[in-house]
Amino acid sequence: MAKFVYRLQNILDVKMKLEDQAKSSFSMASARVNEEEEKLERLYEEKAQLEEEYRKKSLGPLDLFELQFSKDCVEYKKGEIADQKRELEMARKNLEIARYQLNEAMKERKIHEKLKENAFEEFLQEINEEEKKEIDQLVSFTYNNRSEEE
Repeated sequence: MAKFVYRLQNILDVKMKLEDQAKSSFSMASARVNEEEEKLERLYEEKAQLEEEYRKKSLGPLDLFELQFSKDCVEYKKGEIADQKRELEMARKNLEIARYQLNEAMKERKIHEKLKENAFEEFLQEINEEEKKEIDQLVSFTYNNRSEEE
């Protein structure tokens, strides 16, 4: 029996490798988003602690230098939070880009797998047709031999 050889197998293999790379990129981008979210959460916790310290200092004996320093710390932390929000937004955009690239890579792989399936079905049909021809020839040959013997 003939062996099926898909002539575009190399392209399918490349598409599968590209999909694997896209999966890896997506995974890294997702991990980056999680990391940036954790950083932002820590910054919010630090800001809450600084605000609590500021409140405590404002309730106790007033030291203007300490009070101003605490207020400046809170404002600085707010700036860090704003910066971190921008970093998080960039990480999320990169995640969306990676998701899109992964979807495209998956679509291309599926297209090539479908082409391979179609080629295999054609191959099976060709083999089936060849077998039918051989059977027809055998039946014809057998019929002609019987006719000659009679």
